[in-house]
Amino acid sequence: MSRSARLVRSVAVLVALALPAALTACGSDRPGGVGGAGVGDPYFPQAGNGGYDVRHYVLDLAYDPVTSRLSGTARVTARATRPLTAFNLDLRGMEVEEVRVGSAAAPFHREGQELTVRPQDRLDQGDTFEVTVRYAGRPETVTDPDGSQEGWLRTADGALALGQPTGSMAWFPGNHHPSDKASYDITVTVPKGLTAVSNGELRSERTTGGRTTFAWHTAEPMASHVATLGIGRYDVTRSTTGNGLPVYVAADPTQAAASRRVLDRLPEVMAWAAATFGPYPFSSTGAVVERPDDSGYALETQNRPVFPGAPDTGLLVHEIAHQWFGNSVTPRTWRDLWLSEGFATYAEWLWTEDEGGATAEQTFKALYSHGEDRYKDLWSFPPAQQPSAAHLSGDPVYQRGAMVIHQIRRAVGDDAFHDLVRGWTAAHRHGNAGTGDFTAYVEEQAPGKDFDAIWADWLYGEGRPDRL
Repeated sequence: MSRSARLVRSVAVLVALALPAALTACGSDRPGGVGGAGVGDPYFPQAGNGGYDVRHYVLDLAYDPVTSRLSGTARVTARATRPLTAFNLDLRGMEVEEVRVGSAAAPFHREGQELTVRPQDRLDQGDTFEVTVRYAGRPETVTDPDGSQEGWLRTADGALALGQPTGSMAWFPGNHHPSDKASYDITVTVPKGLTAVSNGELRSERTTGGRTTFAWHTAEPMASHVATLGIGRYDVTRSTTGNGLPVYVAADPTQAAASRRVLDRLPEVMAWAAATFGPYPFSSTGAVVERPDDSGYALETQNRPVFPGAPDTGLLVHEIAHQWFGNSVTPRTWRDLWLSEGFATYAEWLWTEDEGGATAEQTFKALYSHGEDRYKDLWSFPPAQQPSAAHLSGDPVYQRGAMVIHQIRRAVGDDAFHDLVRGWTAAHRHGNAGTGDFTAYVEEQAPGKDFDAIWADWLYGEGRPDRL
């Protein structure tokens, strides 16, 4: 992500921050087999739900921009990870009209963001089940702890759905935590003349009776916070990269011309990223370019990052790098976000270096010497220990996160660093990983190297480290 509305973009003891016990045990001691309401995330403890693992979402949606009304049917296929007499889905706002588990109607209860469902028959551990939710209403715009907006954003000609960190629960029910990834089929019906853009590949587009239905399919696992939906008038460009990867770009007509020069470099950026980070983990790529005021920040939505107006090349590199770091290798908790943002920021440094600009070492030293002139909060907290959810998009998460990555490169050397990065993306491809996973991996890949000072001073240390 790049929160460009608030961030100027650019560039003591080891704590093994593995997944909190609450994430794996939440609800395990509850009587009656009730799944946990929330998975105990350090910053969003009510996000996600215990007791099941989602495998696939089927969303059938219809939206009317005139009334701002969304109606939907969500079919969620999941596997019970413990015996369940009830389970929760996250859904913020909206009116639930009916819930079914399998073919049977199921009683449900609403409280805050929790939709509690009681199936007629108990689900045993290992059972695969399908829950269907019919709902409708005016989706909410969510204000994050840092003041940015997500969820359902109304635009001049439609809407834009963005989910990081919790906004996706504003437009569909699900298990809304990064630790539960699934495949998706999203079908959206809109008035004729508008386009609905989502993740993955467009399977079909058909117009009947003044309305057009778009069907999108995402086969690879996706966290709900990088699911997206754009509805409006777009100039759509379809092409392929040099190796045949489908490219789908949708740009607001007011931004299309200004975006063309940078987005024409997308195949080049993709080829560079694959050579640097390993094979591309998804089956298509592209971009969505909205008007600058529609979101105010870019987001690494899977396959198809969203930009607030025409991006520059550095921002394109940042969001494409996130397809490896954040979308394929997804943070285990929101506290692990530095792993995504640090790597994506470091990708900008590497791109600049490979393009003949400042080296990553020069960028690192400049940040150390006078980085606070540009990033006033640079040394305000360590990247792996943000004070609160309001700091998830803070300068240390991005810039100090990248500095941690560069210190690892310094310690192991360029060739070993290249192998380490490609090995990391391969080892956790389409999975989740936390800070403790990463530090352990680095140490395993570089036996004999001592990383204690890097972890203590740069990853967890307070303030500006005493030495480079």
